[in-house]
Amino acid sequence: MSVASYGPRILTILTLLGCLGQYTGKLTLTVSTQDLALTTHSNGSFTINLTGSDPSETGATGPVGIYFAFQDGPQKLLRPIKNVSLAVNSSVEISVETTGLAGHVDVVTNTTNNFTNTKEGFVRVTVMKSETIELVSTIIGWIYFVAWSVSFWPQIVENFRRKSVIGLNFDFLSLNLIGFTLYGCFNVFLFWVDSIQEEYYTKHPRGVLPVTPPDVFFPIHAVLATSVTIFQCFIFERGNQKVSKGCLAILLGIVIFIAVVLILAAVSVITWLDMLYYFSYVKLGITIIKYVPQAYMNFRRKSTVGWSIGNILLDFTGGSLSIVQMILIAHNNDDWSSIFGDPTKFGLGFFSVLFDLFFMLQHYVFYRGNLPHETLAGSNELLTEVAASNPEFLSEEQLEDPK
Repeated sequence: MSVASYGPRILTILTLLGCLGQYTGKLTLTVSTQDLALTTHSNGSFTINLTGSDPSETGATGPVGIYFAFQDGPQKLLRPIKNVSLAVNSSVEISVETTGLAGHVDVVTNTTNNFTNTKEGFVRVTVMKSETIELVSTIIGWIYFVAWSVSFWPQIVENFRRKSVIGLNFDFLSLNLIGFTLYGCFNVFLFWVDSIQEEYYTKHPRGVLPVTPPDVFFPIHAVLATSVTIFQCFIFERGNQKVSKGCLAILLGIVIFIAVVLILAAVSVITWLDMLYYFSYVKLGITIIKYVPQAYMNFRRKSTVGWSIGNILLDFTGGSLSIVQMILIAHNNDDWSSIFGDPTKFGLGFFSVLFDLFFMLQHYVFYRGNLPHETLAGSNELLTEVAASNPEFLSEEQLEDPK
């Protein structure tokens, strides 16, 4: 093949490169903020910036026309925004006026040319009914975060005081440790690993990263506190308590599942983000079943001795307030789909609160002051302790020899 025969091919390649250079012409449209919170019947604003190289190189010989559209929300949430024209390397303030409706909507930008990058030129607008409700919701959020974080420690203190873990179910501890470890992996990696964040924004171009610093701190603290409790199980009196075969089978299944999705992510069959989502699904399943072994153990023994009610009261406080916050947010933003559109999140919180109520009934009503109906082999410590503090519940024989 002669050199001359390459001429048309070279010309074609140069033409394509020229077109590509014009398309990616290095004009970029950005906004001053991508989140704007307003109340009904109010005004706000954001600034748009158009930046780029020399206009003669981009083909933008005059002002660039910019127009706006509303997406992913009610079209009547905001008053229409007028189109504007903007010179390269300049900015303009855009006014936003709300109507009497509350909710969420995205304001997206477009231009009249095909060489301006508008990927980051969007604003998520939240219109609320009341700033007071928003403030109350924020305060409630911090209260339930503290309640949930502190809820692990009453059991640790109770174990240390008694020098015993009899009455605390080991299946519950095992499931809790695995669940919070997986939850921590989801939050930590999504919060700190740039490549996973890029995968998230590829899936959700105008999304908000669903992880905040408290979301990272909570599972790390939960794993630490649960590990301390498990360590107490090795050094304090435990009788013949151990992890049940059924729980071991569940844990083995979880380990196999995690290994499979980890391998699939490593060989690029699924993304690392998908792997983290699978981790979160396992955590959701664990949350549903983890309370069952402890509730059954209390029922079998007809006693809650050794199971800290402080843990339950704080967990109930956190769970109840989280549901209250969800309702307040849904009302304030007129967005009830945030509850009923995500039944998993609401259902799990509600399910946990129901179990907390059941544990409170066991402690304060069903087995109030009860001696263990079924003591655990290998230890008489529990019976002795209850006898010392509640002699009125003992028979004459037990009073003579509480052991």
